[in-house]
Amino acid sequence: MKKIITLLFILANFGLVSGQSAIINSKKFSINKDTVKKTTKVVEKEFAPVTIAPDSVIVETGKFVFFKKNAHASYYHDKFNGKRTASGKRFDNQKLTAAHRKFPFGTKLRITNEANGKSVIVEVIDRGPFARGREIDLSKKAFMDITSSRSSGAVIVKIEELQK
Repeated sequence: MKKIITLLFILANFGLVSGQSAIINSKKFSINKDTVKKTTKVVEKEFAPVTIAPDSVIVETGKFVFFKKNAHASYYHDKFNGKRTASGKRFDNQKLTAAHRKFPFGTKLRITNEANGKSVIVEVIDRGPFARGREIDLSKKAFMDITSSRSSGAVIVKIEELQK
């Protein structure tokens, strides 16, 4: 008789516990209609992409801070055209870019030829030069823009950093 009463007691407890969990589970998922937020559609505007010609004049705002005078500059050989630089970008000899050992990638520099006063603004995208005595490597386009002699491979320049 004790075994039957114990068995009935256990079954009754099991029934109560499972019944309560069903009530709790049903309450978790019941949501009042007053608390539901109405969604609003967001209309996305389509903008025409802005294209800038690669050789267009871009006005840089900021102040140029002197870095080094009497620096030796050289230019990249054509064999590096299309190869990846240390920053991950592909090198293009027809863009105004440079390689420097210490300036962070993306830094804008004004390179001025001390012999004729011509200057160009370049972006640092690579590390180098690794030749002794050289301070900066320029792309061929940047180098030819500031040099007066097309046959020279190196030039003395002044380097200034753009501070925004």
